[in-house]
Amino acid sequence: MVTKAELGLIGDAELVEELSLLTTQTARMRARMADIMAELERRRCTGNVRRHARR
Repeated sequence: MVTKAELGLIGDAELVEELSLLTTQTARMRARMADIMAELERRRCTGNVRRHARR
């Protein structure tokens, strides 16, 4: 991770490359979060169906 003080020492191309990398990582994290939330929702709904079936 680059510190704020180091940003002034880095060239434009390197800054753009770092920004691109961070953007890609952010997109992957968002996709992973969506997958996890969908799985939790699936489990919650499946759990409700199981509970209602026992009655």
